[in-house]
Amino acid sequence: MEKPNKKPNNPNFSSGPCAKRPGWKIENLINANTGRSHRSGEAKLKLKLVIDKSKELLKLPDDYVVGIMPGSDTGALEASLWSLLGQRGVDILAWENFGKDWIQDVVKQLQIENLTVHDVDYGQFPDVSKVNFKNDVVFTWNGTTSGVKVPNADWIPDNREGLTICDATSAIFAMPIDYKKCDVLTWSWQKVLGGEAAHGMIAMSPRALSRLESFKPLWPIPKVFRIANNNKIIKSIFEGSTINTPSMICVEDALDGLNWAEKNGGLNFLLDTSIKSFNLIYNWVEKNNWITFLSENKSKEYLSNTGITFKICEDWYLSKNEDEQRSVVKKICKILSDENVAHDINGYAKAPPSFRVWAGGTVEPANIELLLPWLDWAYSEVKESYA
Repeated sequence: MEKPNKKPNNPNFSSGPCAKRPGWKIENLINANTGRSHRSGEAKLKLKLVIDKSKELLKLPDDYVVGIMPGSDTGALEASLWSLLGQRGVDILAWENFGKDWIQDVVKQLQIENLTVHDVDYGQFPDVSKVNFKNDVVFTWNGTTSGVKVPNADWIPDNREGLTICDATSAIFAMPIDYKKCDVLTWSWQKVLGGEAAHGMIAMSPRALSRLESFKPLWPIPKVFRIANNNKIIKSIFEGSTINTPSMICVEDALDGLNWAEKNGGLNFLLDTSIKSFNLIYNWVEKNNWITFLSENKSKEYLSNTGITFKICEDWYLSKNEDEQRSVVKKICKILSDENVAHDINGYAKAPPSFRVWAGGTVEPANIELLLPWLDWAYSEVKESYA
C-alpha cells in the first residue's frame, strides 16, 4: 500500500488531556493573574466568569448551580458521591474503567449496603430497564475508555425518587444531554475544550441542593469533597471561591477555550464539529474489513463521538493471544507517532486491545480525514511484517 503524503496539521488525538483549540498559543495566557491570591477580587472575577460562561455555553437550566472543584472530574464526581449518597439505596452503572472506579468508591469506601451494581464488560451497555429509580443512580454519560455512550435519557423518569449523578466529562460540550434528567453533572477542563488539567466542574439541580440541606452522611467528608457544612450549602463554591488553590494559568486557559467556542457558534458549533469527525470515522470503519468498533452495538446512538474506539477484526490478528494483539496495536501506534501523524491513540490500558481517537470540538474534522489513510497504511505495514 502506498504511503500517504499529507499529514494532519495537528497530530494530537489524545483522549485526555485533549488537543488545544485550533490557533492556540501560550501567549494567549499572558493576562493570567499569576502571583495573585485566588481570593483577590480580580482572580475571583475570573473564576466566576468560568462558572458563568460554562453555564451559558451549555445552556444549563437557570436553577442549576455550577462550581469549580479540585481534582478534575474525579474530584467533582467523588465530592458528589461522598456528600449526597447514604440517604437511600444506590444503583450504579458501569461499562468502562471510570464507572468501575465509582463502584469501588461506593462499595469499599462508602460501604453502601442497599446497592445494585449494573456492571458489564467493555463494548457492552447495561440493561437500563432494570435500574431502580427509588434509589440514587450513578452513571457515566460517555464510556471514555470503551467508546460506548448513553444513547439518550429516555430511560430516566421525571418522577424519580432518588438523585441521578452523572459523570459527563467526555460527553459535555460534545453530546446533547437532557440536563433535567441529571441532578448532578461533573466534568473537567481537560476534555472537550482542551483546557489544562487538574480542575473539575460540578453542576447541581435544586433536588441535589435540597439533599445537601436535608441529609448529613454518616461518614466524615474530606475537605476537598466538602460542598456543605452541617446541612448548609457552601454557597461561595458556586460564586467563584474554590475549596483549594486553583492555578490561575489554568483558569485563563479555561476562559480562552470558552471564549473560542462562544465566538465560533457556541454549543451547536462544538456538537457539529464532533459529529462531523465521528461520521468520517464511522464511514471509514464501514468501508474497511480490517477494523470494527469496540462497541458490540454498532448503532450510531451507542457509539461515542468523542473517544472513538475501534479494534482490529481480521482472522490473522484474532488468532493471537491478548499480549500479541496489544503488541500489534502498539506497533501501529508507534509508526504513526514516529511519523508525527497521530500521538496517543492506543486504547485505554485496561480495555481490550484497541485504538482510541479523540474527536471533541477542538479537533478539526479535516485532520481526522487526513489521519484515516495513515491508519490503513500503518496497519498494512505491520500486517505484512507478520506474513
